[in-house]
Amino acid sequence: MELSNLSQHLFWDIDKNKLDREKHKTLIIERVMNRGNLRDLNILLQIYGMEAIKREIVNVGYLDKKTLNWAALFFNLKKSDFKCYTKIQSNQVHWNF
Repeated sequence: MELSNLSQHLFWDIDKNKLDREKHKTLIIERVMNRGNLRDLNILLQIYGMEAIKREIVNVGYLDKKTLNWAALFFNLKKSDFKCYTKIQSNQVHWNF
């Protein structure tokens, strides 16, 4: 599988043809996890494999709350293992709805 098979909307602001599979691995994984569908996830798993995604996903800068919970369950990790979770916890917010 190739990156060109991923949904077009994931890289609306970037020329998908200029992405390097290894150099931009974290960006690609973050986009698919946050905005992709099941087909995109399957392509991502074929390209990188479960263990490589698991190693990268913990360093992603942002995951929405639902994606973070799902990723923690799917990859059998604790939410506190994720950089984006510890970053959110360090920001003091008065009201968090």
